[in-house]
Amino acid sequence: MTTPQTALLLIGSAKPPGQSTSEALASYLAGRLQAYGTATTTMHVARSLRTPARTGELLQAVDRADLFVLAFPLYVDSLPTLVTQALERIAAQRQAGPPRGAAPFLAIANCGFPEAHHNATALAICRQFAAAAGFTWAGGLALGAGGAVSGRPLSEAGGMVRHVAAALDQAATALAAGQPVPAEAVALMSRPLMSPRLYTLMGDMGWRLQARQHGALRRLGDRPFAARS
Repeated sequence: MTTPQTALLLIGSAKPPGQSTSEALASYLAGRLQAYGTATTTMHVARSLRTPARTGELLQAVDRADLFVLAFPLYVDSLPTLVTQALERIAAQRQAGPPRGAAPFLAIANCGFPEAHHNATALAICRQFAAAAGFTWAGGLALGAGGAVSGRPLSEAGGMVRHVAAALDQAATALAAGQPVPAEAVALMSRPLMSPRLYTLMGDMGWRLQARQHGALRRLGDRPFAARS
C-alpha cells in the first residue's frame, strides 16, 4: 500500500445527507485523513445510483481515488441492496477494463444490535468484493449500537464514542502511512457504546414513544396474521 493522495468515501445509508451514523463515521475519518494531507470526496449510494450519469460519476471517482472507503448500516446481517448494487457495478467495471492499481479498500459497518459482531458477515462480503474488484483489503471496522449515535457528528455524541474516535484516529494514521488498519483499531471500534441492557431499554422506550405518537401504542401486541399461520 502507498500513501493516498486522494480518498473516496462512499456512504451506504439511504438516509438524507447528514442524518446517518454511517456518514458521521465517514466524516470523522475524512477529517483525520485531510489532516494528513489526503484530499477527500464523499458520495452517497442512494444518489449515485439514481441515474446512469450519476453512476458513471461514481465509477470514475472510484477509479481516481487512491483510497476507497465504504461506510454502511447493516441490514439484518448483510449490506443494503443499493450498496450491493453499487459494489457489483464497481467490480464489473474494474474486471472489464484494463488492469488498475490495487488501491486500498476499507469497510466501516454499523448495526442497530448492541453487539458489533453482527457485522462480521457483511464485512466478509466486503473483503470478498475487494478481492474480486482488484482492491487491497485495508480492513473492516464494526460498530454495534449505532442507533445511539443517530447521525450526530462524533464531536457532539459525547464520551460514549471516545473509543470510536480513537479507532478512527488510528485507522487514519495507518492509512495515511500506506498501511492497513491495525488490529487495535478494530478492537476499539467493536467495544460497546453502553451496556446492552441499557441500550435495549432505551430502544424499547423509543419504540413505544413512536407508537404513541402514531396512535398505535395499544396495538403493539397485535398479531394480524396469527389466524392464517
